[in-house]
Amino acid sequence: MVVKASSGSPLARPQLYRTASISTIVQAEQQDRFLQLGELNELVAFLNSGNKRLEVADILTKNANILVARAADKIFVGGSAISYLERPQASFLTPNNSDSTMDSKQLSGDTQSNIFEGIASAFSTGDSLPPGFKPINVVRYGSTRMKKSLRDLDWFLRYLTYAIIAGDPNILSVNIRGLRELIDNACSSAAAAVALREMRQVALSIFDEDLEGKQLVQEYFNIVIKEFDAPSLTDKLRRRTSGDLQGLRLPQIYAKAGVAKQRFVMKTSLSAEEKNSVIKACYRQVFERDISKAYSLQLADLESQVKNGSLSVKEFIRLLGKSSLYRKQFFEPFVNSRVLELAFRHFLGRGLSSLEEFQKYFSVLSSRGLDGLIDSIINSLEYADYFAEETVPYLRSLGEEAQESRNWGAQIDLLNYSTAFRKIPQFITLFSDYKTNLPDQHPYGLSNDPLSIQFGAIFPKNLVNLRKKSAPFGKDTRRILPRYGPGIYSQISRPNLRSVAASSMGPKIFRLNRMEDGTSLSLSNIDIEMNLNQVINAAYLRVFGRFVYTEELLTIKKFENQLRNRQISVRTFIRDLAKSSVFRSLYWEPFYVCKSIEYIHNRLLGRPTYGRQEINQYFEVAYKQGYYQMIDCILDSSEYMESFGDNTVPYERYITPASFAARNLRPRVRKLKIQLPTINKLDRVNRFVTLGTIQESCTVNNINKRIQQGVTSRRDQNVIFKANIAMNRSQLFQVLRAIYRQLFERDLNTFMIGDEFSNLEKAFLAREITVQQLVEKLGSSSLYRKEFYQPYPNTKVIELGTKHFLGRAPNNQAEIRYYNQILASQGLAYFISSLVNSIEYNTIFGPDIVPYRRFPTLPASNFPNTEKLYNTLTKQNESIIVPSFDAIVGNQ
Repeated sequence: MVVKASSGSPLARPQLYRTASISTIVQAEQQDRFLQLGELNELVAFLNSGNKRLEVADILTKNANILVARAADKIFVGGSAISYLERPQASFLTPNNSDSTMDSKQLSGDTQSNIFEGIASAFSTGDSLPPGFKPINVVRYGSTRMKKSLRDLDWFLRYLTYAIIAGDPNILSVNIRGLRELIDNACSSAAAAVALREMRQVALSIFDEDLEGKQLVQEYFNIVIKEFDAPSLTDKLRRRTSGDLQGLRLPQIYAKAGVAKQRFVMKTSLSAEEKNSVIKACYRQVFERDISKAYSLQLADLESQVKNGSLSVKEFIRLLGKSSLYRKQFFEPFVNSRVLELAFRHFLGRGLSSLEEFQKYFSVLSSRGLDGLIDSIINSLEYADYFAEETVPYLRSLGEEAQESRNWGAQIDLLNYSTAFRKIPQFITLFSDYKTNLPDQHPYGLSNDPLSIQFGAIFPKNLVNLRKKSAPFGKDTRRILPRYGPGIYSQISRPNLRSVAASSMGPKIFRLNRMEDGTSLSLSNIDIEMNLNQVINAAYLRVFGRFVYTEELLTIKKFENQLRNRQISVRTFIRDLAKSSVFRSLYWEPFYVCKSIEYIHNRLLGRPTYGRQEINQYFEVAYKQGYYQMIDCILDSSEYMESFGDNTVPYERYITPASFAARNLRPRVRKLKIQLPTINKLDRVNRFVTLGTIQESCTVNNINKRIQQGVTSRRDQNVIFKANIAMNRSQLFQVLRAIYRQLFERDLNTFMIGDEFSNLEKAFLAREITVQQLVEKLGSSSLYRKEFYQPYPNTKVIELGTKHFLGRAPNNQAEIRYYNQILASQGLAYFISSLVNSIEYNTIFGPDIVPYRRFPTLPASNFPNTEKLYNTLTKQNESIIVPSFDAIVGNQ
């Protein structure tokens, strides 16, 4: 059977090698349990050896030149073998490793200086030489084959370091087993074996003083030599009994090196715990969970029969499938098509292979019900071949056996843990797509290209709308591309439309006016310069998708100058831009080749690719001849010349249907045309002047009101108390009470404080001391010390001091540190004195004004802390109002 289509894949999964960590975790995962103590100890030992493995790999990397040179000198004579090692492809050559490079060159020259010394050195080792080994002459062997041989030796060493770091010898098995037959056809496997043994000997000599590293290197080198000498394994065949099923093969070494599914086989010699593990494996396979742990269910009678040997695992699986629990979980909630897919997963470990197989078992399900379907599957020849009587069915996924291409993606979805939550059938809809015509969609994507830039998605993935299906596409499929412009031009296979100029419905076209044209003679220098600027800007936008930055312009400015001087054409200018490092960094280096080709093709030719064949052509050019030749192939094509010529900037000619729909505001919705009243241009200007004219009278009170707009009423309610000579005794007494309220945050009466401040009050009322002097003396009093100094830490004392004497919170952390030093070294009195006698106090309050909350004049940065400080009740809250400023150096 020939299959020309692929179902796609929801996820490209690489092969998981059987490393120490993965093997341990996967085994516990398959048994639905936690890691045991012994397994945890193995993981700890492996992880603890990570630094040592990295150190060994690093040493081998730095000495790669010497190792490859000594191995090459062992088998090649008549020239310097190491000189044929291609430096860009060598995996371990570092630019700073000049000593190793020099040593290897000197070693190579000394060894190859005499052909007879080279032959003698081949027989000087302790290892026995394989039969048929003869030293190879460099001249006769040829430079091309020498490069390949040196590259192969370098690859052996590279895979060795990979395996050492990963702790996985299976990497060596997969990549080395079977190379002996290939090397025999091209060169000599005996020579390769001698080179590997010589490389091992030199590597061991490097680790003479490191016993642990030496054992590690010897272990993995022995695996390399053993796998190279071993014969290749035969492929693992998957034979099918019907002509509509695909016969497949899988390299056996690939299957052995991967993470294998654990086989559970019931035997009479097993212990009770092992038998319980087999029974739990049956539950996990059929019900996709351990029902004894999840639901506390246990089929005790059937389990005892299985343990006693009176009931086989095959019959136990049959009874589980016919149980009421399975019917409730996997039959009643689903349609028959999905029931059939789930039954194949549970009892055969795979998905459906063909439409004929689906029809066969669907008829069984329809006529005989669920019990008949389970009997038909379990009694099949395939079940007997894979699982026999005592083996628990397992998932035959990637790595277990070869997978079919036509149901690849659907089978991976079916083998996921969440398959029971997906109720829509996948296989029947997929197989039906093989029989129907192809829908309008991109060969590499799903549906109609959600965006015109989503190309190269060979495996479509759809998680949003599950009703959409990925139809199969082959290399001959071609997608439909509407032409940008009139609908009459939206035809394919009409090359004569390429030279048809776009009308007003199409894109804007920028064309350089040629100097030899008669039209350009009538243009002024300003028009010519404007035309040049338009063409250059349009070229930047078309090629790069944006304007270039100043730093990027430095690398491509020379091309722009050549175009301005008429030394090159627009097509050459586009070619130079496409070959620049800026363009490569945007559309070549970040993407894989297929997607880069789509981007570049759309940028330079103005349309997406038609299909797989067109991409393959450019892919082959890029692979064999390089990136620059691919650019030349696009710009030198007949389509480019017919569409744009030498002096036209490329423009968008074709788009995808979904791209066209996405550019509309609402796809498939007819736009409503609203007829607006026509307005004369002069009336529009007059209307603008009318709207801008102030209609109300602006009085002084109105202007002041607008100035105060947005300011709270508290700003106007502040009363500033200032003592002057004209005040009488009662007015001075009001100023005194304002001082008490500012410093002690309450009114002070004689019955509260006694006669402590009587002398100060008399002196103030007699105008013997100023407000400033009274504030300083009150701050140094025992009452202030008792109320605001003794109960609080120094930071809180500083906050309260700035609040009482300066009417604000501390400015920043530097001010807090400054006053903290004063408070700690010289005490409270000096701290109060420094506040009251500061420049800030004298400037704002002076000798006669009572300190107040400076609400209107605070800087914006200090306003939140001051608000928080004044709105917090001091006696009820002892928290420190720490300013939200970053610490700065020095005092401000």
